[in-house]
Amino acid sequence: MGDIFIGNDLDGNRQALDLGRANRHGLIAGATGTGKTVTLQGMAESFSAAGVPVFVADVKGDLSGVAMPGSASFKHADKLEARAKELGMEDYAYSDNPVVFWDLYGEQGHPIRTTVSEMGPLLLSRLLDLNETQEGVLQIVFRHADDNKLLLLNFDDLRSMLAWAYDNAQELSGEYGNVSKQSVGAIQRQLLSFESQGADHFFGEPALEIDDFLKVDEQGRGMVNVLAADKLMRSPKLYATFLLWLLAELFETLPEVGDPEKPKLVFFFDEAHLLFDDAPKALQDTIERVVRLIRSKGVGVFFVTQNPIDIPEEIAGQLGNRVQHALRAFTPKDQRAIRAAAETFRINPDLDVAEAITQLKVGEALVSTLDDDGAPTIVQRTLIKPPRSRLGPVNAKERAIIQSVSPFDGKYDEVIDRESAEEVLAQKAADAVKTAEEVAEKGAEEVAKQPRKSRSIWEKARERAMGAAAGSMASVAAAAVTGRRSRANPTKTAVTSGLGSIATDLAGPVAGRFVRNIIGGLMR
Repeated sequence: MGDIFIGNDLDGNRQALDLGRANRHGLIAGATGTGKTVTLQGMAESFSAAGVPVFVADVKGDLSGVAMPGSASFKHADKLEARAKELGMEDYAYSDNPVVFWDLYGEQGHPIRTTVSEMGPLLLSRLLDLNETQEGVLQIVFRHADDNKLLLLNFDDLRSMLAWAYDNAQELSGEYGNVSKQSVGAIQRQLLSFESQGADHFFGEPALEIDDFLKVDEQGRGMVNVLAADKLMRSPKLYATFLLWLLAELFETLPEVGDPEKPKLVFFFDEAHLLFDDAPKALQDTIERVVRLIRSKGVGVFFVTQNPIDIPEEIAGQLGNRVQHALRAFTPKDQRAIRAAAETFRINPDLDVAEAITQLKVGEALVSTLDDDGAPTIVQRTLIKPPRSRLGPVNAKERAIIQSVSPFDGKYDEVIDRESAEEVLAQKAADAVKTAEEVAEKGAEEVAKQPRKSRSIWEKARERAMGAAAGSMASVAAAAVTGRRSRANPTKTAVTSGLGSIATDLAGPVAGRFVRNIIGGLMR
């Protein structure tokens, strides 16, 4: 079936990862500067060469070099070539890889978007850091939108729905359960705060098609999908939530394949500790379930982190392929982490694992993978192979050239804004204002049929109704320009203020019934 060469142990024995076991997930761990990025880059190259597409988050900006061949003029080229010779890599030569660049902000690659509906209330609550009560209110808002076929595509749609929910909290409470204006207001504030960090770029259309991550080039090499995450890391919760959403989408979209000869996709999750920091129990359970079950979809997930204890035990127990770089024992916590890391490996009677972890040099690691029977191999101190592509980032000109020949050029670059909740709610508000104007005109007709005294009452009521309608239209227009919603509901403001004035001024039983019937009809 083939394998992924990782390096040789100190006795010269080959250490490799069985392709048929690569969907059993893995861990790449080690302190800063110990060689994790080089290991990740070399593995990504090998998976690509085997025809397996790869997704990798480029947190520091230097993984983009996987798109370009290495060079003998590179300052560390002599070390790379010496390591290749030491490992007996007779076919070692510099080469590039087929790469597609992605970027949530659309600056260094194709933008990646999803809709608010596809993200769902659970992940969105995590993103907005909502408490349990606020999450329940958000779920009600989503349910109401689904029941009324209101599409939630971007932040504008969600903002409009929240503004409507604020003004109709009592109605929602009667139908779905308690909805307080305070909770809605708190969600609105969190949404505004997160939007200021640029999170709104992630929501909208065209939404990402997961199959575009599963492509191979004309030579049969798997595409390496590189997510520019250096800017994204300034919003770590967005970064973690995005990657969790991506895993969930893969799980929901891909068919069951069991244990294939090679994975359909290998997913490298750098800075993996961010996924679990302050995550509520419900979210951790979701992560564990997705990681456990996604292997049957042919997806291998490799968590990349500085400290192996960053990964919860329930998930760490599912990571069969491990590459452990050096850890430093500066504090009691570091010492506990070293002992914990050592205990995760299958014992090697000839190796003190805990001591070796602190003595590993740059470019060395402790390696244990799953064998043909699915059992972990004995841990070995291993010299990691050198990558064939460039160590270091591409420049702006090189990135632009690669982007220009991307198979997805033009597919995701332009935003599509079709009719959704924002437009539907705005149209309903405009219709209600128009209806209020028509009712006011009918009132004017009644004036002609009334004695002079009653006529003056109608005229005053009509003026108030028209004033309320004009104010609501101004609010709708301002919202259309600014993209923001007033907390006052345009429909309720126009109808109840205008028509309510007529009912108060006339105060007659017949006229009162006339107005109440109109109000009741409009507010249904």
